[in-house]
Amino acid sequence: MKMNPTENVINSMFEKLEKFIRTETVVGEPIQVGNITLIPIITVSFGVGAGGGGGKDEKGNDGTGSGGGLGAKIQPNAMLVLKNDEVSVLPLSNKGSLDKLFEMVPDIISKMDCCSPKNEKEEKETE
Repeated sequence: MKMNPTENVINSMFEKLEKFIRTETVVGEPIQVGNITLIPIITVSFGVGAGGGGGKDEKGNDGTGSGGGLGAKIQPNAMLVLKNDEVSVLPLSNKGSLDKLFEMVPDIISKMDCCSPKNEKEEKETE
């Protein structure tokens, strides 16, 4: 059975949505910072609308039309922090999530002590 134009629009939108929303969308790609791995945890929201119709003009000619729309929002909620055998979750507040994330990176690094400068004794021993 042949699909009508509205079905084609809806199927096309959902095919594109299916390619967009995957596991990597909800749990982001890991970010390596020294010996720390950061994994973003993300919320994905979306909305879909589609419609179509048909009819005849005053001359009796058939006509159809259809259309659709899709909107999505991606919001980081937390960072999963992995260091050695330790795992912790750092929630991102309601403040601009990306701003908050960028502000947190130096603090995460300093708390994890992965990238701190060596003390003078260690530096002299390695020279």
